[in-house]
Amino acid sequence: AEVSEEQIWETLKTCFDPEIPVNIVDLGLVYDMQLRKLPSGQSRVDVKMTLTASGCGMGPSIAGDAQQKLLMLDGIEEATVEIVWEPSWHQSMITAEGRKALGLE
Repeated sequence: AEVSEEQIWETLKTCFDPEIPVNIVDLGLVYDMQLRKLPSGQSRVDVKMTLTASGCGMGPSIAGDAQQKLLMLDGIEEATVEIVWEPSWHQSMITAEGRKALGLE
């Protein structure tokens, strides 16, 4: 099955920072998502995400959770989720949806 970028974003929306009741996409933590076809006909997805705080010890577990969920998608053979710190995350990156959930509106 061909996997769509939409499916990938939907999957990433099921991943949460344990300290914040908003998914990593609506928090604005996902900086980059690349979907590529592999010679096998399957796809590879590479995600770059950040965390709300650089001291957050949850990074590896959030990234691991996202990677596991992506690998469970039909058509995904390889998935990487890399934690990056540039640019620094800022509250202004939260989507309208996320702001509502956090009561920031």
